[in-house]
Amino acid sequence: MPLSILPSFLIYCYIGAITPGPANLCSLSAALRYGRGPALRQWRGMVVGFTCISLASVAATYLLGTLLNEYVGVLSWFGAAYLLWMAWHTLLSSEGGLQKDASAPTFLTGLLVQLTNVKVMVFCLVALSSFVLPYTSKLLPLLLTGLFLPFTGPAANLVWLFAGAAMQKLFANHRKATNRVMAAALALCAASLVWPH
Repeated sequence: MPLSILPSFLIYCYIGAITPGPANLCSLSAALRYGRGPALRQWRGMVVGFTCISLASVAATYLLGTLLNEYVGVLSWFGAAYLLWMAWHTLLSSEGGLQKDASAPTFLTGLLVQLTNVKVMVFCLVALSSFVLPYTSKLLPLLLTGLFLPFTGPAANLVWLFAGAAMQKLFANHRKATNRVMAAALALCAASLVWPH
């Protein structure tokens, strides 16, 4: 990747990472409902999941190149279905104060959120195919970019997580409304994945 497009690449990474998506909304929701500790356990799983997706994207981009773009649309439908399931689950979640039940976020839930997160898949594939492949198809530049990407999304997840932890007491008395807004945001994310652009 030439240095002249590095600013564009970094802006792409920032905007792609910080905008609302499944992992950011799950981080916010987990911190609002369960507090910082359980949300951080979930976040660790998100880091591992994001890294797995990023490295799988490197392999796919290296092996398949532009042929992979045909299958992004199919993945979007699976991702949208999962987001709708998450929205429904969020809408029906209990309204009590801080929750400490068996459904508390775990490393595994964070890992699953990222491994099924189409936004992350598309984010990584676009970063590699738009900012690296036009200049080189060698494995090392693809791999270095793929190893950088996990520092973007999970960092943004932390921003959303700490925002949720900071607002937890504020929203404690408005749990039902908060769950409705979170469910609606997830449903909008699902619609944006499959709605024609």
